[in-house]
Amino acid sequence: MRLVDAVYERIIELAKKNQLSMNALANLSGVPRTTIITMTQSNTVTLSTIYGICDGLKITLEQFFASPLFDNTNITD
Repeated sequence: MRLVDAVYERIIELAKKNQLSMNALANLSGVPRTTIITMTQSNTVTLSTIYGICDGLKITLEQFFASPLFDNTNITD
């Protein structure tokens, strides 16, 4: 899986866990909904986007990346 896909999957996972729609998450995080939705069409994701998501969810970057999605064996790029 590409790193950007893992990031997107983690965002979806955390939004569901917190019972948030993408619109609600976008409003809480200050990250435009279109940025979240279209990130998988890109090969990159910015740290500021991930930081904004973390801020909106009231979690740390460490908590965001504490997922098997980010194991070296899962990331192909």
